[in-house]
Amino acid sequence: MTDVTDAMTTLSGHRPDGSHLLLAALILASTVALVAMAAFHTWRARRHSNDPPPKDPGSSDPTPDGATGSADGAEAGGGPGGGETVLWRMRTTVRDAPGSLAALCLVIARFRIDILTLQTHPLAEGTVDEFLLRAPASLPSQELTGQIEAAGGTATWIERADTHDLVDTPTRVLSLATRTALDAAELPLALRQLLGRCTIHSLPAVSVTGRPTGQSAPVEGVLEETVMRLRDPSGGVISVERPYLPFTPTEFARARALVELDARLGPRVPRSTDILTLPEGNEITVRRADRSDLAAARAMHDRCSPDTLGLRYHGPVGDADRYLNHLLSPRFGRTLAVQTASGKLVALGHLLWDGDETEVALLVEDDWQRRGIGSELLGRLVQLAEEAGCDSVYAVTQSRNTGMVAAMRALGLPLDYQIEEGTLVITARLSASAAEPTGTTGERTARPSDERTVRPSGPAEGARR
Repeated sequence: MTDVTDAMTTLSGHRPDGSHLLLAALILASTVALVAMAAFHTWRARRHSNDPPPKDPGSSDPTPDGATGSADGAEAGGGPGGGETVLWRMRTTVRDAPGSLAALCLVIARFRIDILTLQTHPLAEGTVDEFLLRAPASLPSQELTGQIEAAGGTATWIERADTHDLVDTPTRVLSLATRTALDAAELPLALRQLLGRCTIHSLPAVSVTGRPTGQSAPVEGVLEETVMRLRDPSGGVISVERPYLPFTPTEFARARALVELDARLGPRVPRSTDILTLPEGNEITVRRADRSDLAAARAMHDRCSPDTLGLRYHGPVGDADRYLNHLLSPRFGRTLAVQTASGKLVALGHLLWDGDETEVALLVEDDWQRRGIGSELLGRLVQLAEEAGCDSVYAVTQSRNTGMVAAMRALGLPLDYQIEEGTLVITARLSASAAEPTGTTGERTARPSDERTVRPSGPAEGARR
């Protein structure tokens, strides 16, 4: 502006003609406009430097990641175009060639779907791409998978996901490794969380009667599409089945690494204890038990009446001791022991992994019954089952076992009763999802295996098959 003013003064002093005055006026007007525009943009930038980017016309405020509007993953306003969204996990196999992934991403973008995470599982021929997607709730999964197939994807599989799946894979694997390192009973649960919905069986090398079962696997394990067999560090085999979705070599390597970690650490259970006071004033200690408690458990068996042992094991009383080595193994579940101040074991509570299901079982020594010990153990076992992500637990007993029936009722949970060949099976539902099983939406439907592992609880176990 100073230069322009000087120019105008010079021109005036030299008495310029009309053309010179017109040119000077134009220069002055242009400069004033530029300065005004620069000042406006500077003011606006300072005022709006922290504002979010403008929204598309008609869009609504987005919902933060992880805020779901329903249990099945529906979210309010989480999509790029606003409106409700859902989380999907999708897998598809593509050719290992440049542009194959780009073709899938173009389809996903066409439906206005966010890709939250992407994993690649290399195969001998091709690659399995696994996506975690946030999609509009109104989009049918069949339409998406159909377009993915048209873009070159094969063997496409899709199912609903939830906010827990937003954790990235390395973090999830490290968390599972930590849980496994702290507690040997966590290995089957860690494998299930690592591999998704699958059926896990721990098959011992020796049966409860002492006979070899013939179950074995090489050190490196065996992968056969929908089944993997891993050598159990405690003997026998860990069998993992997922009929609705083949395992990839990457998943097999991760599972084998968890099993190798378990083998290196050896037998272990948390050693924390809780001291409780019974109504009559006696103090008892509740703690985790393992095979080191085998002698004390057998001594408790000797003090129990035949009727008490018969209600617990539903079979010949003389065979009860055979079951203890299996029941006290962390590989097959978790066991809680009740110990008196003198160190005597007076009760055992078992939470047993039974394939897709979870069994609870109690044994309380005769002289310590009707003091609330059974109910205390059962409540703790159910809490452990909930922490493990179980949908339900079941107890196999007899209708005349009024103590077990009363303890199950005292849980305050929805119960299902079933009589099978004179045996009463009581199932407690721990979550709403256990009330109505839901299948996978999409190209394939998950069908859990009907095969079950026989637990050493006597003839009544056969009624559950």
